[in-house]
Amino acid sequence: MSDNNHDQYDQYDQHDQHDQHDDGQDDGIRYDADGIEIPVGPSGDTSPAESVPFGGDDDEVKRVEAALYARIGEQSPEHRLTATRRAVELLGDPHLAYPVVHVTGTNGKTSTARMAESIIRAHGLRTGLMTSPHLVSIRERIVIDGEPIAADRLVENWDDITPILDMTDAELTAKGELPLTFFEALTVLALACFAEAPVDVAVIEVGMGGEWDSTNVVQSQVQVITPIAIDHAKQLGSTVAEIARTKSGIIKPSSAVVSSAQVPEALAELERAAELTESSFAVEGTGFSVLDVTPAVGGQLITVQGVAGRYDDLFLPLFGAHQAHNAAVAIAAVESFIGRGSQPLDQDVLSEGLAGATSPGRLQPIAQGPTVVVDAAHNPHGAKALAEALPVAFPSGHVVGVVGILADKDARGFVRALRDTVRTFVVTQPPGERALDADAFARIVVDEVGGDRVVVEPVLAQALQEARDLADEDDADDAMVLVAGSIVMVGAVMDLVHREGESK
Repeated sequence: MSDNNHDQYDQYDQHDQHDQHDDGQDDGIRYDADGIEIPVGPSGDTSPAESVPFGGDDDEVKRVEAALYARIGEQSPEHRLTATRRAVELLGDPHLAYPVVHVTGTNGKTSTARMAESIIRAHGLRTGLMTSPHLVSIRERIVIDGEPIAADRLVENWDDITPILDMTDAELTAKGELPLTFFEALTVLALACFAEAPVDVAVIEVGMGGEWDSTNVVQSQVQVITPIAIDHAKQLGSTVAEIARTKSGIIKPSSAVVSSAQVPEALAELERAAELTESSFAVEGTGFSVLDVTPAVGGQLITVQGVAGRYDDLFLPLFGAHQAHNAAVAIAAVESFIGRGSQPLDQDVLSEGLAGATSPGRLQPIAQGPTVVVDAAHNPHGAKALAEALPVAFPSGHVVGVVGILADKDARGFVRALRDTVRTFVVTQPPGERALDADAFARIVVDEVGGDRVVVEPVLAQALQEARDLADEDDADDAMVLVAGSIVMVGAVMDLVHREGESK
């Protein structure tokens, strides 16, 4: 790491940060139907307010979105960094104006990035956050200080960089290369927005892979790797080792690497990359760990042994053991950024940051009567985590699942992971051209769970209503609807339910 990077790091050492915190945390107790104590977190019985911008964007934002989508799609990335590097070079290297925490992995990276950003922001720093994909609005992908970027700032920054994108496109075309893709252009936009804000630090989620992902133009100080499994095999490789090798490409010389627990073949690749780059390497299970998890109203209480300290009874307003592990990774990442992993975080500041974390679309209840829960699980690994978490967060013997999936995903593995959790499957299809046809998906579901547990309804809105009707017909207090299989579909359902609320 250069001396300049060390100086940049030093300004975030712990002791001068956020010296004013009130201790008015609500440590009350509630009881379930059996009289068992349930801790209540500081946010009471509701999660923090969501910042997903429902209701549609204005015409100017839609103009930006249309210009981005006119480019090569983000599911067809170019395996190159030269194009993005040239664009940011022509812009004056805005990505070098702030330190970066860079996050990759197969599952959990968005939640982990959002938690790390919230904890860093609680330390009094102005943050940028880039995640993908979005649920409702493209503005969700570029977050400034905890809020989706304002429409006017998005548009102004886009108009500022458009001549540079055009110039880069012309240079690429002249060399016989494809112009900037959707995700390359979006990355340039996000990096420019963060510099213009300006932010003190950016938490940036990889789009796909790592080594050749356009976000890898950043010079990150901390790299985070969440659990690695097989996904996007066509682009990343057909083995976990291949995928881990690609994701390890974000590791920079003399940096700090923080990883979730990994299967042996993935861990070996990450260890090799950390050694070659002379970087520190903290992996869950040996470098840090989750010590305890207790269900609480609105989330859970977790105790974490971090890289530099132990943190007891932190309230996490997200459900599922997998989110507790994501939180531990986020804490270790922030420890590695603030104080370089050598000093504990302030417990009060950490508590504030974690309690304020949100991850829309991740095991999130969005309606009642019956309860409707959405989850962004879209591959077998994510579905397995969902199947383990749902009975703890929302106990029910009457789960009606609205399921749809994209054609390039492991549909059979996804269904197998949920077949013991979901009682009836209402099979539909997500919006967009990449969706697996509902009838084709239904054949897979029937093969896995039997025809008596499957209903087919290709139209998403009607599928949601069918699932609600089936849950009502169960006439059980715990009957519920689960929506999963596609992030795009989850976003569409969230928007449907939001519009229902507005019309009442």
